[in-house]
Amino acid sequence: MDASPATTPALRVDLLTREYPPDVYGGAGVHVEYLADNLRPLADVRVHCFGAPGPRPQAGVTGYATPAGLAGANAALATMGIDLEMAAGCAGTDVVHSHTWYANLAGHVAKLLHGVPHVVTTHSLEPLRPWKAEQLGGGYALSSWCERTAIEAADAVIAVSDGMRRDLLACYPSVAPARVRVVHNGIDTGQYARDPGTDVLARLGIDPDRPTVTYVGRVTRQKGLPYLLRAADRLPAGAQLVLLAGAPDTPEIAAEVEHLVAGLRERRDGVVWVLEMLPKHEVIQVLSHSTVFVCPSIYEPMGIVNLEAMACEAAVVATATGGIPEVVADRETGLLVPIDQAPGGGDPVAPDRFVADLAAAITELLEDPELAARMGRAGRRRAVERFSWASIAEKTMRVYQQVLG
Repeated sequence: MDASPATTPALRVDLLTREYPPDVYGGAGVHVEYLADNLRPLADVRVHCFGAPGPRPQAGVTGYATPAGLAGANAALATMGIDLEMAAGCAGTDVVHSHTWYANLAGHVAKLLHGVPHVVTTHSLEPLRPWKAEQLGGGYALSSWCERTAIEAADAVIAVSDGMRRDLLACYPSVAPARVRVVHNGIDTGQYARDPGTDVLARLGIDPDRPTVTYVGRVTRQKGLPYLLRAADRLPAGAQLVLLAGAPDTPEIAAEVEHLVAGLRERRDGVVWVLEMLPKHEVIQVLSHSTVFVCPSIYEPMGIVNLEAMACEAAVVATATGGIPEVVADRETGLLVPIDQAPGGGDPVAPDRFVADLAAAITELLEDPELAARMGRAGRRRAVERFSWASIAEKTMRVYQQVLG
């Protein structure tokens, strides 16, 4: 009897991340979730994430909790403890792929321990987020060290936009440009699509008949929410402002946003603030009924949330910073708001002008709903044509094959 043809064992890829379903609160977590799903037909994918310890219901996913000896320690130090346990869990892999500084050290240690290539995807850069010193204290020095050590030693670095690639090479000039590839974030346009229903709106107290300006994101300095709240004072009186905004980084930013929202509610009606992190299908319905989606970020390497809004046919007003101009086509799928920032990014040099420009762009679309609708339809087309996850998974696989030689 003829022997069965030999088969090549599947490449094993270990993805290292802080966030993974059901614990996803930001763009990096969304990225890893969809990347893993689309890599599985191509490789043996294992996911190592923060959270409840041990295997998850989904095969190949393992959670890691803070080591007992680091309970109550500085958050960055506790993260490093989790990273060491994650690195140990990567035994037997062919390549490790880490996402954000939270997991970069795990990837670097796994590279040294197991003798395998390490690929880093940069979703943000610590040197460009100096406000994190407010959040982490001395831990910011640790998070910065973890990121720098991993990036400078990585076999390949994936930047999620051309803007991120430029920032990375400026922040870490010792990294050879040839080691940095651009693979954009993506969007599942089957899941993120216009939802005509209104049940979620009714539950949240959103009026479907009013022009609506929507923000979706964490309450953190880089997302620029305080600028939007100041701009909202200048919007047409009939406009409704919907904030799907939770998970504040610090008590200070939480207090600032609470103060601004309270003041805004004294001067106008139709301010809806949802602090809970809503499930995807509920966010999709809110986006689908938004006249304008606003991304006022002062730092945004890519901005998956803009793609999500575009896929739901919402016109986008966004800051012209980082990778956003690669996603939002100005005057085609939305409006880009200029921002003059000091070297290294951060707050606008002229905050009053930024607020005024933001308000003017939002107002232009509120006062021309036909233009907003055309931009929304164009945004949907752009999301479908240029940002599929299947294509992103294939490009990522090519990076793995290159580092493996």
